[in-house]
Amino acid sequence: MSEQLNGKRIAFLMANEGVEQVELTEPAKAVRAAGAEVDLLAPEAGEIQAFNHLDKGEAFAVDRRVGEADPGEYDGLVLPGGVANPDILRTEPEAIEFIRAFFESGKPVGAICHAPWSLIDAGVASGRTVTSWPSLQTDLRNAGARWVDEQVHVDQGLVTSRKPDDIDAFNSKIVEEFA
Repeated sequence: MSEQLNGKRIAFLMANEGVEQVELTEPAKAVRAAGAEVDLLAPEAGEIQAFNHLDKGEAFAVDRRVGEADPGEYDGLVLPGGVANPDILRTEPEAIEFIRAFFESGKPVGAICHAPWSLIDAGVASGRTVTSWPSLQTDLRNAGARWVDEQVHVDQGLVTSRKPDDIDAFNSKIVEEFA
């Protein structure tokens, strides 16, 4: 077990349903293994229903409602993907404000797969170089981002990745940026 993130607290923000399970569980496992504390945040209290592509996966307990969480209490933010998750999350004003606060304070953020949709609505994609699930490239370009087809890309503390197959590279980079 690494101690790179000892004393760090990382927020994982997602909608109450639609998150791609592996894009939640594997990054959470990686940052915990590096010594960080993880809080699962969502718009509503209760549970987060994960999916394995289109099939229901496990449910995870929400640690805090995003509206009750203070971005200042966290050292980093992870935005897991899944198609429905960020599409729902981007319509939640408290979630968008929470995301924006990390960029305003210069704290590191990891976003995988479809999660960069939330970055667009937070107004933080413009001028950034990012990668994502390929179908988001037009949306990201229209928002002023430069889209690249890479396994993982880091731009000033923003770590983006394309898909679950890239999760090992994503995990390594988020731990590095959070450290």
